[in-house]
Amino acid sequence: MSMRGVASVLICFILSGGVTHAETLVGAMRRAYNANPQLNAGRAELRAIDERVPQAEAGMRPRVSGDGYLGVQRNRLVTKQRDVDINDPTNTSVTKNIQNGDSLPRSAHLTFEQPIFDGFKAQNETRAAESGVFAGRERLRLTEQRILFDAVTAYMNVLRDTAALKLQESNVAVLKEQLRQTRERYQYGQITLTDVAQVEARLAGGKSLAGAARATLDASIGVYRKTVGVEPTKLAPGAPIDRLLPKSREEAERIAQHEHPFILAALHDADVADLDIKALEADFMPKLSIVGDVFTQTDISGIGNRNVGAKVLGHLNVPIYEGGLTSSRVRQAKETAGQRRFDADVARAEVLSLVRAYWGALQAAKTQISAAQTQIAAAERALYGVREEAKAGQRTTLEILIAQQELLYARIALLIAQRDRVVASYAVLSSLGRLSSGWLGLTPGGYDPAIHFEQVKDLWGDPTTPDR
Repeated sequence: MSMRGVASVLICFILSGGVTHAETLVGAMRRAYNANPQLNAGRAELRAIDERVPQAEAGMRPRVSGDGYLGVQRNRLVTKQRDVDINDPTNTSVTKNIQNGDSLPRSAHLTFEQPIFDGFKAQNETRAAESGVFAGRERLRLTEQRILFDAVTAYMNVLRDTAALKLQESNVAVLKEQLRQTRERYQYGQITLTDVAQVEARLAGGKSLAGAARATLDASIGVYRKTVGVEPTKLAPGAPIDRLLPKSREEAERIAQHEHPFILAALHDADVADLDIKALEADFMPKLSIVGDVFTQTDISGIGNRNVGAKVLGHLNVPIYEGGLTSSRVRQAKETAGQRRFDADVARAEVLSLVRAYWGALQAAKTQISAAQTQIAAAERALYGVREEAKAGQRTTLEILIAQQELLYARIALLIAQRDRVVASYAVLSSLGRLSSGWLGLTPGGYDPAIHFEQVKDLWGDPTTPDR
């Protein structure tokens, strides 16, 4: 089979045809969604963020503590008594009395405190924690988008590099055959030794390019293994995701401004910063709580003594001056809130830039495919004509080699453009904020971060992690 036939089969088989029992692009993304360790780490991080809500709610919940003492006590009481003889007052004596005793002093306290008013600190901290959870969810969406896009890129890179390697190997095979034919023609005196050397040089260069293509494919396979979790075997063709893309760039920009997780996370961060100000301002306000204490004490003040009691008190704390610490923290929080609002503006600008860049790359890839197909058709005709003219002695061996190389480069350019076409379509979907399992339909009923949040937000105890 000629190089033209081999290359056509390769391009159709690897990028445009079907492969039975093969891994699909959707299947690779599904594997990455379910098993990628970076994505699983992001989910665990979000579950940890969920716990900030019950931690904040604990500020207005009752607190009960108990403590007790138990020990051993030995007492030695020494007293002296002076006795006077009533018949002779000048006659006195001293009597020493010694008393020894052992006891087990013990006490127990049960303390209870119920906050009544804290200046709305716990309420604002809870709202800030909830906004932090929402921001964490958007960042998890960002991680999901990145992992899925990495899976698409790795998948298409393996397809591209596999096809490129096959083209380079086919080119080496054609050059070997051409070298054999050139040597035969040299033996018959039809050409010179220079023609043989030219083919030998091109063959050596072709082998070098084939080796480089093999190294590139090995690197792509390694990235695929890291991202998807398995070695690529047979990969089915990858197709663009145009069905999920808007019709115009303007519509894409509008969707991205409302849905991209980078922008939404920045907006939630701004909400957190505003609520942090209110939580800190609560430190200027009085605090009121009810405190209760139940206690029992035995052999603490003396052997045989016991004290049992209980008390309920109202505790009012009024901050007057704390050295300016709270004021400084409030000012700092206000500056942070301003920064977060600017961060949201930065996020909008960056997302807009991404949409335009990826949309342009998608249109460019479409144009490149059309141009590469035209280039291949023209290069094939040129190569056929050069070979026929060479038979008549009108073309040299070098011209044949140049024509073959141009056709090879055109076919590789088509491979690259086809790969870029698919990757760019997913890049546009990512810039919209819609490169997710839900939009792609990868895993119905996939990971839902709201489940864990609902499980823990109202827990009053139990340190075990809930089932997810």
